[in-house]
Amino acid sequence: MTTLRVAMIGYGFMGSAHSVGWRQAPRMFALPAEAEMAVIVGRNADAVAEAAHTWGWAESATDWREVIARPDIDIVDIVTPGDSHAEIAIAALEAGKHVLCEKPLANTVEEAEAMADAAARAAENGVKAMVGFTYRRVPAVTHMRNLIAEGVVGTVQQVRAAYRQDWLVDPEGPLTWRLKKETAGSGALGDIGAHIIDMTQFVTGQTVDAVSGTIETIVTRRPILGERVGLLGTATSEYGDVTVDDAALFTGRLSGGALVSFEATRFATGRKNALSIEVSGDRGALRFDLEDLNTLQFYDRTEPGDRQGFTKILVTEASHPYVSAWWPAGHMLGYEHGFSHQVVDLVAAIAEDAEPHPSFADGLSVQRVLDAVERSASNDSAWTRSAAVVPAV
Repeated sequence: MTTLRVAMIGYGFMGSAHSVGWRQAPRMFALPAEAEMAVIVGRNADAVAEAAHTWGWAESATDWREVIARPDIDIVDIVTPGDSHAEIAIAALEAGKHVLCEKPLANTVEEAEAMADAAARAAENGVKAMVGFTYRRVPAVTHMRNLIAEGVVGTVQQVRAAYRQDWLVDPEGPLTWRLKKETAGSGALGDIGAHIIDMTQFVTGQTVDAVSGTIETIVTRRPILGERVGLLGTATSEYGDVTVDDAALFTGRLSGGALVSFEATRFATGRKNALSIEVSGDRGALRFDLEDLNTLQFYDRTEPGDRQGFTKILVTEASHPYVSAWWPAGHMLGYEHGFSHQVVDLVAAIAEDAEPHPSFADGLSVQRVLDAVERSASNDSAWTRSAAVVPAV
C-alpha cells in the first residue's frame, strides 16, 4: 500500500484538530493509502517539539521551506494564519506536494486566485489541493446536501444561515492575530462567515451571486497579547487597534434566485459555537444546528395536514455519510470527527486520482463572496456582485 507522508505547517488550535484527524482516520477507516504523520513545523523550536510529542508527529522542524523541499514529504497541511496561506500553498504545489489548506483560502481575492491557478497547474501532474471547510463533513450536513439534491424540499426558496460565538464579548480580551487585518484578512466575516457561505453553497449546489452587507467593529481597542492560550491568552497593560470586524450581517441572492440571510458574529453573548442553517423549499424544509450536530430537522409539506410538523432525523445510522466506520446507531459523533472525514476524502482523492472537494476553486468562490460583502459594507450596503465560481457538489 502506498504511504503518504504528511507535513503540517502550524500547530495552534487548528493544528490540534487536524492532528486528531490524521491520527484517527487511518485507525477507523480502511484508507486506500497509508497516512503517516511525518513532521510538524512551527517557528518556536521548543513549542513545536512539544506539539509533536503531544499529538504524535514523528519529528518537528522550524523551516517550512526546507520541509517542503524534502523528497519524502507527499502532503502539506497548512494551518497557519491566513497571511501565509498563499506563499506556503503555492510553494508546496510547485514542489509537487498535495496540499490541504485551512479556510478561508486566503486573505484576499488576488491571493486566492493565485492559489487556485497554482492548483489548476499542479492538477495537470496529478497533484491535489483541498481547502478545509470541515463542517461539510459533519454527517448530518452531507446528508442534508444529499436530501436537497434528491428534491425532498423541492425548489429552494429561502435560506437562513448563522454562525454565532461570544469569545470576544469581554472588551479586555487580548489583541490576537485574528483581530489584525494584516494576519487574518477579516474578522468574524472571514473566520466564521466563510463557513456559512460555503455550507450554503454546498447544501444547495448554488452560488451566492450577489450580497448586501454591513460589518461592525464593536470593540475598537484591546490590550496587547502577552502569552497565547487557546483562542485568546493573557493581556498586557498596553493597547492596540482592532482592525477587523466583530460582526457581519448580510443578505445574498443565490444563482437559482432564492434569498439568503447570513449572520456571523463573535459578540453573541452566551453562544459558544452556534452554527445553524435552514433551507426552505416549496415541498419542505431542512434545518441543521451544530449544537445538536447528530440530527437534522425535516419538514415534509407533502404530508397530510394532520401529520405535518418538523421531524428529527437522528443521523447515526450506518447508511448515513461517514457513520459506518464509527459506532453503533445512537452513539454520537462530535466536532473532531469532521477532521477525520476530511483526511478520508483527501487520501481517497489522491489514491483514486480524483479531484478533491472542496477544491481551491471552491475556496476562491467563498473568497469572492467575502470580498463582495466588504465592498458592499463600504458602499452603504449596496447590492454587490460576488463573481463566484460554481461550487462542486
